[in-house]
Amino acid sequence: MNNFCTLFDSNFLLYGLALHESLQKYCKKFHLYIFAFDDECYNTLTKLHLADVTVISLAEFEDQQLLAIKPSRTRGEYCWTCSSSTILYCLKKFNLPVCTYLDADLYFYSDPSILIDEIKNNDVLITEHRYTKKYDLSATSGIYCVQFMTFKSTENGLKILNWWRDACLEWCYNRFEDGKFGDQKYLDDWTTRFTGIHVLKHLGGGVAPWNLQQYKLRPNHQMSEITTGKHFNLIFFHFHDIKIINNIIQNNRLLFYDKSYQFLESLYIPYIKTMNVIKDNFNLKTFRLKVPYL
Repeated sequence: MNNFCTLFDSNFLLYGLALHESLQKYCKKFHLYIFAFDDECYNTLTKLHLADVTVISLAEFEDQQLLAIKPSRTRGEYCWTCSSSTILYCLKKFNLPVCTYLDADLYFYSDPSILIDEIKNNDVLITEHRYTKKYDLSATSGIYCVQFMTFKSTENGLKILNWWRDACLEWCYNRFEDGKFGDQKYLDDWTTRFTGIHVLKHLGGGVAPWNLQQYKLRPNHQMSEITTGKHFNLIFFHFHDIKIINNIIQNNRLLFYDKSYQFLESLYIPYIKTMNVIKDNFNLKTFRLKVPYL
């Protein structure tokens, strides 16, 4: 059984539902814990009765420490602040041996178990941005991406997770300052600061706009690394910076990245169409999505 957690509000509802759908397609046994970050999101999710899902409200989740710093963070910064706390909540509240945090804008194309299994005897799994050199923001945004992270409920795993939570409670803002950025730059030195850290090796996990230039997408979501020609399955794609503005799907940065347009027909448009189908199936009348590239 793979245990996952994610967090999102009503603005990201369709992304979260698409994430859930992809897990249903490709993950044989899983449970997804969804932290609903506003009442509209919580009410909608509870009415949908999604399979293999537990919906958690802010009223259930927020503790005094989170509530104390909440007024000092923007909506986005507060979500970043809470990422570590959602994992900790799941491990403790539901007595889970292991839990994997997922960003809501991920979509799976193969079973993620192959990624989680890499952790083996380690306690924490983290993923690199693997930036293409031209777009390398490691210095300001971090070497690692808080998109797919696995924590075991071991003494060492909980020590690392609590250290991260405490750091985010103290400082977590959408700016680069004193070597920090959001919840993400804290991960930069984990491989030397802590023991039991595993950095994901599978190249099919963590494909994103900032690194897709390094890959060639083949039929049926097979990929190969351009420099080595190594073949592998695409496990998940991170649909970063896709926004719904005035009910129209937009990604103004899509063409900012070299070769991203080549992935438009094979990944981006099917993803948007998937969200449209979900919208219709669940009768989510709030959204009227269009694909401006067609």
